[in-house]
Amino acid sequence: MFPGMNPKKMQAVMKQMGISQEEIDALRVVIEKSDGSKIVIENPSVTKVKMQGQETFQIAGDALEESGEVGVSEEDIQTVIEKTGCTKEQAQKALEKTGDLAEAILEFS
Repeated sequence: MFPGMNPKKMQAVMKQMGISQEEIDALRVVIEKSDGSKIVIENPSVTKVKMQGQETFQIAGDALEESGEVGVSEEDIQTVIEKTGCTKEQAQKALEKTGDLAEAILEFS
């Protein structure tokens, strides 16, 4: 924050101003956006800052964005067809609806 300032002195000044910081140990941070997509931050450095009764989080790390679309593999479609005898379109719709192979198969039973 202030170059050349002793970190312990900085903490003391921040405490006098009513500001506290806490490091949070996290493996990854996921932010879900309103459009269904996600921002995933791997190997994050997370700091919680409490100031004037409000908490804010500072996050730094390797970020990547994932779309909200549900991916259906051809292998999963073929498995549903083999187990249920349905059409390819029916299998794909069931997989998109449930997002799970086992649940998609159960849709037809």
